[in-house]
Amino acid sequence: MLSQEEQNLNLLSTFHYIMGALMALFVCIPIIYLVVGVAMFADGFNGGDIAPRSIALIFIILAAVIVLSGWFFAILIIICGSKLKNRRSYNYCLVIAFMECLIAPIGAILGIFTIITLTRDSVKQLFS
Repeated sequence: MLSQEEQNLNLLSTFHYIMGALMALFVCIPIIYLVVGVAMFADGFNGGDIAPRSIALIFIILAAVIVLSGWFFAILIIICGSKLKNRRSYNYCLVIAFMECLIAPIGAILGIFTIITLTRDSVKQLFS
């Protein structure tokens, strides 16, 4: 039978998997701007006005940075879920929980509950 702390960590682990998957999905939205930027750069819009290539490059670079950094952070969150499940890397999980607080509102809620759970002495003993 699992203790209450172990059940809480397993539940937080599941929520981290879900949060990471949702973040990886929603961060794909700027791909639309990436496609628009590539079309502008390739002169795909021939409606009389030719869009400046510098604006197209801004679209491409910003969209690529947002998507890649979002996917990277989503992977970090999923790894945190795995480490919570296996009770490893206490400091890593705590740092990711603080970083999740920047993702409002769901990430902030998950981050706060993770921080509250991880700062209990009984949970710290599970990680050692």
